[in-house]
Amino acid sequence: MYQSFDFGSFMLRLLFAVLLVAGTWNPTGYSYANWIANNGFNLQPLILMAGILLLIGWIIYLRATFLSMGWLGVILGTALFGSIIWLFVDLGWLTLEASGTISWLGLVLLSILLAVGISWSHIRRRLTGQLDVDHVEE
Repeated sequence: MYQSFDFGSFMLRLLFAVLLVAGTWNPTGYSYANWIANNGFNLQPLILMAGILLLIGWIIYLRATFLSMGWLGVILGTALFGSIIWLFVDLGWLTLEASGTISWLGLVLLSILLAVGISWSHIRRRLTGQLDVDHVEE
């Protein structure tokens, strides 16, 4: 049976996207990228395992996003979120000197794009009544 979109499952996908994106890099200095840089790029088993887990997460989210939304959808979503940041700067709600705030806003918007991408088939079904299926060659 096909499961339709529900807000709770979307929020769970969004939470995992935020953990993935912020865990890879964030401006606080507590991220995988900072861990590698602070370790002198000396690869150790725990660092390698964490990197592989992050890579698996990125592949899952990116593949689902690109398969469901396509390049055009990803480009349009990125353009929309970029214009939101531009609007905030234009309205004076955000300054370009606030690099940490802009970084966090970008990370959150990227997480939202990934969460929408991985949920897009459910959202589209709810909006249009159309069901997405993958082509499987037999």
